[in-house]
Amino acid sequence: MAVTLSDLNSESGIKKLDEYLLSRSYITGYQASKDDLLVYSTLSQGPSAEYINVSRWYNHIDALLRISGVSGEGKGVNVEFASVAEAPSSPSIADQKASAEDDDDDLDLFGEETEEEKKAAEERVAAAKASAKKKESGKSSVLLDVKPWDDETDMQKLEEAVRSVKMEGLLWGASKLAPVGYGIKKLQIMMTIVDDLVSVDNLIEDHLTCEPANEYIQSCDIVAFNKI
Repeated sequence: MAVTLSDLNSESGIKKLDEYLLSRSYITGYQASKDDLLVYSTLSQGPSAEYINVSRWYNHIDALLRISGVSGEGKGVNVEFASVAEAPSSPSIADQKASAEDDDDDLDLFGEETEEEKKAAEERVAAAKASAKKKESGKSSVLLDVKPWDDETDMQKLEEAVRSVKMEGLLWGASKLAPVGYGIKKLQIMMTIVDDLVSVDNLIEDHLTCEPANEYIQSCDIVAFNKI
């Protein structure tokens, strides 16, 4: 992935840097180095929060600078990281922070990824997608009115027919019989659904008002639909 210093002042360059840092903590190696300082100096301001990996890296380098006694306004000055190694076993770093203007704008900061790095990046992307999908899969609480054909319909069998419908993301809850009139009662039943897995309209049309459940069920109505 070729990214030059001049690229970092554009959205596309920041996006490439974000993808690169998905599987890395630093620009090169396992510790903060001159390359990190160089890229940090080149960025005119902190990256947008939408670039999660760049923001993580930028805030980390900024914290190292502050611990070393250099504020965020200290870009372009000399700074040493000898006292802020990430772990006791890590060797100290004493690289001089160079100004971006003094370096070659065509420098390719990122070399070829190793197979191990590519695999780690793919795993992180897969995990991120799975996490995003999980967050998007909300739940809803639904109250249904299930009406029989007449006053001679066996309401116990009607409820058994309703609860016999099973599918992933569907959980039947409490129920009660409520009078409609002329001796007829309807079944009111709660259910919890995973929105991405269950469509209430399809549940009614394809399961509750067709064979064999329609032997007892005349119609179904959604009384309440609330996101959880």
